[in-house]
Amino acid sequence: MKRISRKGALFSIGYVLMLTAMVYVLVYMPTPYLIYGPGGANEIKPMVTVREGDHNERGTFMMTTVSARYANLVMLGMSKLDSNSEIQRKEDRLHGRSEDEYTAEQVWYMGDSQSSAMEAAYSRAHIPYRIVPDYVYVFKVPRSNSVFEPGDKILELNGTRVTNNRSIRIALENEKAGTKVQVKLKRNGTLLTVQAPLTTITDSETGKQRPGFGVSIATVQKVEPKDGRKTIRFTSTDVGGPSAGLMFTMEIYNQLTPGDLSKGYRVAGTGTIDKDGQVGAIGGAKYKIVAADRQGAELFFVPADNYKEAKAKAEQIGTRMKLVPVRTLDDALNYMEKLPIKP
Repeated sequence: MKRISRKGALFSIGYVLMLTAMVYVLVYMPTPYLIYGPGGANEIKPMVTVREGDHNERGTFMMTTVSARYANLVMLGMSKLDSNSEIQRKEDRLHGRSEDEYTAEQVWYMGDSQSSAMEAAYSRAHIPYRIVPDYVYVFKVPRSNSVFEPGDKILELNGTRVTNNRSIRIALENEKAGTKVQVKLKRNGTLLTVQAPLTTITDSETGKQRPGFGVSIATVQKVEPKDGRKTIRFTSTDVGGPSAGLMFTMEIYNQLTPGDLSKGYRVAGTGTIDKDGQVGAIGGAKYKIVAADRQGAELFFVPADNYKEAKAKAEQIGTRMKLVPVRTLDDALNYMEKLPIKP
């Protein structure tokens, strides 16, 4: 009896170990793949407010997103059965960047997109504004640098306020590589003061060598209207990238001007925007079509260069949503202004 019990115990242990290994391989073992698919179609009005704007809006303007999930073997198998999913290698997205660097870059793109949307909307609404440098943003850090992190906001150097690349260059012109300077920065909402070592870098403007931090930085600017009543405020979002620019501009313009541009329709879309109102192509248009359709969008503005891809997906899923290709902000605004008010 003891021998049988021992064999049974060994069999049970082996079974548990085998089951544990299977669960790990199928569910927890990392793979070098991502699964892309439809994300969300989110209303923009809760994200942006003009201080004394016209906030009446019977319809809604929506930004659309793409979902990117890290895949285990089970998810990879299931995605093969989903016509709205696509498998890609992680490295095809990261291109040598770390996850933190990629995330920081996407946050910067979103902020830059919002700034461009404000400029385009102010210009179209004939509201004077000015550009004010705000702070310096870190989005790429070499592994040898243990002081900075992607996403840091550099505010001061040795007690001197810095707001752009030029002000950093001036603040460091009398320093030497190999020494350290005091840096005041904001990280995840917390103010920090650190001692950062200087290295020799090549100035991107002059081509000359000078002291610097050896990290990739960019200037974040504020867009300020001369009339403070037209000040625009954004709430923070968990979405990154530049592709919401057009739809941000539509919502801002609607609040800046009298009347309801939405006309009572559920309007989704995608596309980058520049300060002159030019709409640029984006990635993942086919996924965004599905996301908008799931949220009951009636219209979808798509960059003209993405129209073929978007149209093919719209026909595949049989949506009744109207696709409108645009190359400029005026294309989108003119389309909405000609629409009859929805009963």
